[in-house]
Amino acid sequence: MSVVPAVLTEEIGAPASQAPEIRNYSLNFGPQHPAAHGVLRLILEMDGEVVYRADPHIGLLHRGTEKLAETKPFNQSVPYMDRLDYVSMMCNEHAYVRAVETLLGIEAPERAQWIRTMFDEITRLKNHLMWVGSNALDLGAMAVFLYAFREREELMDVYEAVSGARMHAAYYRPGGVYRDLPDRMPRYRESQWRKGKTLKRANEAREGTMLDYLERFTADFPHRVDEYETLLTDNRIWKQRTVGVGVITPEQAYAWGMSGPMLRGSGIAWDLRKQQTYARYSAVDFDIPVGTNGDCYDRYLVRMAEMRESNRIIQQCIKWLRANPGPVMVDNYKVAPPSREEMKDDMEALIHHFKLFSEGYCVPAGETYAAVEAPKGEFGCYIVSDGANKPFRLKIRAPGFAHLSSMDEIVKGHMLADVVAMIGTYDIVFGEIDR
Repeated sequence: MSVVPAVLTEEIGAPASQAPEIRNYSLNFGPQHPAAHGVLRLILEMDGEVVYRADPHIGLLHRGTEKLAETKPFNQSVPYMDRLDYVSMMCNEHAYVRAVETLLGIEAPERAQWIRTMFDEITRLKNHLMWVGSNALDLGAMAVFLYAFREREELMDVYEAVSGARMHAAYYRPGGVYRDLPDRMPRYRESQWRKGKTLKRANEAREGTMLDYLERFTADFPHRVDEYETLLTDNRIWKQRTVGVGVITPEQAYAWGMSGPMLRGSGIAWDLRKQQTYARYSAVDFDIPVGTNGDCYDRYLVRMAEMRESNRIIQQCIKWLRANPGPVMVDNYKVAPPSREEMKDDMEALIHHFKLFSEGYCVPAGETYAAVEAPKGEFGCYIVSDGANKPFRLKIRAPGFAHLSSMDEIVKGHMLADVVAMIGTYDIVFGEIDR
C-alpha cells in the first residue's frame, strides 16, 4: 500500500484522487550545504521540484574589508586583497596596486610588469582548476576533482616559492613586486612516504630555476586539460546536467553587469586584457574564447579554453623573462624599501625603511578606478585619496556580487538539481561578495 505524504492531502490517509494541488513551500539551500560554495543561504520558493523564486541571503562572511582598508596605510592593505576572492589572490592584489600606482603617478619596472602578467595567468589556472574540480564534484563526477587538484598543487608550489605563502601571497606591491623570481624551487625531503627513487622522481622537475619548473609544467599542461575534457566534454550525464541549463541571453548578461566567463559564455567577446589592456598583455598573443548558447555547458567550454590560452601566455612570459633581467621594484624610497646593504651603510635609508613600514606614504589627493580581468570577471578598486597615508574611501567591484544578483531571474522555472549547476557555473567565492 502506498503512503501519501500529509503535505499532499487534506488529512493523512485520504485517497490520492482527493489530494489538492501541491502547496508551495520554502527550502533553505545552505549556508551549510556542500554545494553552496561558501556561506550562501539561498531561500528557494518551490512548487514541487520546480523553483519559482530564489532569494540569496548574504552577509554571513562580512568582515568589513573596505572599512578596514580605510584605517590602514596604503601598503598595509595589500594582504586584505588576497582574502577577498581567496582563489584568485594575486589578481585581486593587481587591481589594488594599479589603483595606488595611478594615484602616485608611478609605474612598475618592465620586468615586474611581465612577472605580474605571468602570475595573473597562473592565478587564472589555479582558479579554473578549482572551479572545474568542485563544479564536477557538485554534479556527481568525483574523479575530475582529484585530477584538477593534482595540477593545482604544482602551481601552489610556485606561489610558495616566490612569496613564502601558498595562498595569501601579498606578492604585488605598489611600484613592482616583492622580489625577483627565485633561482631554485623548494624540494621534497626524505620522509616515510618519499624515499630513494620515489624522492628522486618527485624532485626531477625541481632541479632548475622557477622558470625551468614552469616551462616543464606548461609543456605538459595541455595534455592534462585533454584528460579533463575526456572525462567531461562528451560525457552524456555531464551534458544532461549542463546543456540548456541556466541560459543567459546577451541582453540579460548586459543588464546584470556580468563579466568574465559569464559574459563570454553568452557570446560577448569582452575581456579587459584586450579592450583595456594593462601590464604586458598587449605584448602577448592569445584569443578570447566565447560561447554561443549562454548555458552552463558553454561556460564550461569557455573556461576550459581559457586555461589553454593562459598556458600560452605563461609560455610567452617565460621566454621574455629568461632573456630580460632587470629590477622588479621602482628605485624610490617613498614606496620601496631600501636594500639591506644600503641600510647598513646609510642611516637615512634605515629611517626610510622604518617610516615605510610604520607610517607608509602619503598619496596625492584624487580618485581613481583600476580593474583587472580576474578569473571570475572584472575585479576593480575605486580609491578616493584626501592626501593622507590611507584611503579616504575604498570601494571594491566584485564580479561575484553582480552574478549572484541574477540568481532569481536565471533559475526561475528550473528544477532544484539545476540550482546546484547554476551555483557552480557562477564560480562563487564569498570573500569577495560579502567583503
